[in-house]
Amino acid sequence: MSTVVCVTGASGAIGSWVVLLLLQRGYTVHATVQDIKDENETKHLEEMEGAKSRLRLFEMDLLDIDSIAAAVKGCSGVIHLACPNIIGQVKDPEKQIVEPAVKGTVNVLKAAKEAGVERVVATSSISAITPSPNWPADKIKGEDCWTDLDYCKEKGLHYPIAKTLAEKAGWEFAKETGFDVVMINPGTALGPLIPPRINSSMAMLVGILKGDKETYEDFFMGMAHVKDVAMAHILALENKKAAGRHLCVEAIRHWIDFVDIVADLYPQYNVVRLEHDTQPGLLRAKNGAQKLMDLGLEFTPAEQIIKEAVESLKSRGYV
Repeated sequence: MSTVVCVTGASGAIGSWVVLLLLQRGYTVHATVQDIKDENETKHLEEMEGAKSRLRLFEMDLLDIDSIAAAVKGCSGVIHLACPNIIGQVKDPEKQIVEPAVKGTVNVLKAAKEAGVERVVATSSISAITPSPNWPADKIKGEDCWTDLDYCKEKGLHYPIAKTLAEKAGWEFAKETGFDVVMINPGTALGPLIPPRINSSMAMLVGILKGDKETYEDFFMGMAHVKDVAMAHILALENKKAAGRHLCVEAIRHWIDFVDIVADLYPQYNVVRLEHDTQPGLLRAKNGAQKLMDLGLEFTPAEQIIKEAVESLKSRGYV
């Protein structure tokens, strides 16, 4: 793998960590942002050690293949994180979420293949694994499990639909062309924020600390430190053995487990403990991410993830 890697969606919570770790490992990084004039997207990247000599910023639109081609030119690897991440209600989900996710993934793969890129590591999600209510009750959910699209359509869950269709489109492209594609399926990514903006996972934690009663049973399967999620992408890029999908959680947990850990660690906050398990069909597992562990990833323990996340939120004034 040569030393030039393109990171799409580089200004986000995970993307920023990917850029930081790549720079620390000596790579030259082509980082894509939506608006190159927006300091909220660019300043924290430009201030990283090594950025002056080894970071190039590119303005990219997932639906504009020329803008993607410019960013991936001269790169041997691409880490594709850019995706519309809107969990709540939207006016036009097909146009705002599904289309950019699916077409964007295919456009990035096309541009990368044409540019002679060796491998693309793309960010999928546990939302392409769960919700899957018809999965056998005695079997741990993992890389062989796919989200139930009919269930999602019935419940209006547009984000899991987008992530599932985008990942499937990526695999279809890889199958048709023989292109080297690897997928990472992260759970809830928590930890120290690098960008000035908060991401949806950290906003979810803010909600818990402020007494939110939401249960997120269709969006939760476990968590991972944001730095570990970033490292998962880099290990998958560097390691020729990496293939297929990679569940990325420190353990498969229920939402109630997560809330209980937060409540135990932070009794001074108004955390609402759940009386009933909202995910009885989900089997817990300590080594759900065995494929990533086999690549050398050591997951940060749950308590430490939450502590570092809350400290980051406190330092930013969110809680």
